[in-house]
Amino acid sequence: MGSRKSRIPGARAPTLVRVITIAAPREPSPETRVALVPDVVRGLVRSGHQVLVESGAGTASHHPDDAYAAAGAAVVPAIDLGAVDILVHVTPLPAAALLRLRPGAVTLGLQAPLDDADRLAAANARRLTVLAFERLPRTSRAQAMDVLSSQALAAGYRAVLEAAIRLPRFFPLAMTAAGTVPPAKVVVLGAGVAGLQAIATARRLGAKVAANDIRPESAEEVRSVGATFIDVGLAGEAGAGVGGYARSLGRSAAQAQQAALAPHIADADVLITTAAVPGRRAPLLVTAAMVAAMRPGSVVVDLAAAGGGNVEGSRPGVDATVPSARGGGAITLVGLASAPADLPTDASRLYAKNVAGVVALLTGADGGLVVPLDDDIIDGMALTHDGATRHGLGAPPAQDAGVVAPAVTPGGAPAPEHAEPR
Repeated sequence: MGSRKSRIPGARAPTLVRVITIAAPREPSPETRVALVPDVVRGLVRSGHQVLVESGAGTASHHPDDAYAAAGAAVVPAIDLGAVDILVHVTPLPAAALLRLRPGAVTLGLQAPLDDADRLAAANARRLTVLAFERLPRTSRAQAMDVLSSQALAAGYRAVLEAAIRLPRFFPLAMTAAGTVPPAKVVVLGAGVAGLQAIATARRLGAKVAANDIRPESAEEVRSVGATFIDVGLAGEAGAGVGGYARSLGRSAAQAQQAALAPHIADADVLITTAAVPGRRAPLLVTAAMVAAMRPGSVVVDLAAAGGGNVEGSRPGVDATVPSARGGGAITLVGLASAPADLPTDASRLYAKNVAGVVALLTGADGGLVVPLDDDIIDGMALTHDGATRHGLGAPPAQDAGVVAPAVTPGGAPAPEHAEPR
């Protein structure tokens, strides 16, 4: 952490102002996002910070080196990690990189899996403060820093586009001289940020949309964006978890919900599933038999494929085909590896704004780096600090809002007790 002299109006002598060095590396392939964009860099520099950006860091997201330099960043061939106060990133940092940071430095980014023993050990060996966006408390004050929500917005939008380009028919109603083409039927499971954005996007494309979520308040949220709520007959308290989060269902309730959803899924042209669990395996919502019951040509998009999948048989980055039980063709099962990374320009812009919000909390009155663990946001995000792992090896803290669709693991066993879809 550097310093500079600055004359404060009315002061008799120059005052020493401390400077935080913030660095954004080039992310490893296939990640296309970047943790800082030029507009955000400009604001950080204006606030007195020194910003280092590795050359090419923004190329994949269409933010060129020249734009970073014009915003006030130092564009460098490689980042000297030993000189960095805050290292901001998208993909989790390897243990080798953590060991090269100066003692007491801060890392800020996505960290899953949160219990990676090698990375935790490396962070503690260097007495680093590792801040995980997966652990951000979902409070009103933290909304501007909520990476999971901002990236889920991009994911929900992208999921619908992925379905639309694979579906062998129109999304909207078409009335022509040659006849009428009915609108596509879309079912969305989960009404978190990604689910609601998927509903809104499908509606804008003209589809007829229905959705389900087990939280009692989700029906109003689904209807507010123009979709039909699928009521599966569960008592309101069955899906209500602590602080407004959904809770996993018991085996009988989960099976009853799947049975109630099955005819709606079978009648759909498109199924989109959105339930993700930060730092944990995604809950299994849809069985292979439920997919096979759909019409030939139908499309299933699993946003949680990289986390284990909501749909049986989905794999990240793979388009699979499932023979239709009706005969005559197959259903396309799309496992998205990282939907936000498919929209890197805007996803990076949102991510960088989230980063800037946390950096502001790490900036002391004198402009220097502070780690205020008495702040609920920093306290919640900190996986490690001062050589110790906090919050029980990375288990997510209690949150105050959230959504999850039916939660059963392969084989029908109940899923983990706490699920947090985005």
